[in-house]
Amino acid sequence: MPVFWFALLSVDEINWLHSALLFFIIHLLVYPASNAYNSYMDRDTESIGGVIKPMEPTRQLFIVSVVMDATALLLSLLISIPTMAGIAIYILFSRLYSYRGIRLKQYPVIGFLTVILNQGGLIFYLVYQAAITQQHSVPWAGILTSILLIGGFYPITQVYQHQADKKDGVTTISILLGIKGTFLFCMGLYALAFGSMFFYITSFTSIASFITIQLFFLPVLVYFFYWMNLVWKDATQASFNHTMKMNWIASTCTNAAFIYILIQQQLG
Repeated sequence: MPVFWFALLSVDEINWLHSALLFFIIHLLVYPASNAYNSYMDRDTESIGGVIKPMEPTRQLFIVSVVMDATALLLSLLISIPTMAGIAIYILFSRLYSYRGIRLKQYPVIGFLTVILNQGGLIFYLVYQAAITQQHSVPWAGILTSILLIGGFYPITQVYQHQADKKDGVTTISILLGIKGTFLFCMGLYALAFGSMFFYITSFTSIASFITIQLFFLPVLVYFFYWMNLVWKDATQASFNHTMKMNWIASTCTNAAFIYILIQQQLG
């Protein structure tokens, strides 16, 4: 969702009908279907994706995920054929990421790139293209920033799953880096993301907007470094509870930052 709002920031005249429809398609159909399919393939029995005790996946879950994806593709046609093509690409790679016969998620680098390029770069591209009322080239700095933002956050959501992933034959980027390495890696990518964001934001608005966004990010940084300090002393602190708190704080603050700037722009 943060990438969605971020993509709207540099659009002068927003096509709100297309944007609202794409918001519905992405967040109420594509994302849930992707999670459902992933759960069906993984057969998770331990805490995963915000759920402490996941239910046993059933055949019905798979069928529902397919129906939701098909609905998403049909609705995206109301926006444009390129939008439908982009949604189809997202769904395809989501399936390849989880499907037992290919399972891109078992490869640390390929799995990581699959997530950040699709959830970051592709989603930014789709939202920007759907929102514009006149044809413009999609800003590469916005795509890069979105990729780095997802890349700086995604590995940290995997730190509590190392044992479960290893048991399932999956080597995530977090396992490859180790728990402490994951924190350092995410910190580095976030630094690059902020640098890219500065270049991008100041290309179409004032530096004050960038500073405002950073103020919204302060709670995220405070909790990140607090949690990292705990993990440095005791690796077991890389737990489900801390991961979910980090997830909620980061999501809430990032969404709030971009929505606030967007409202300022629209009222101004």
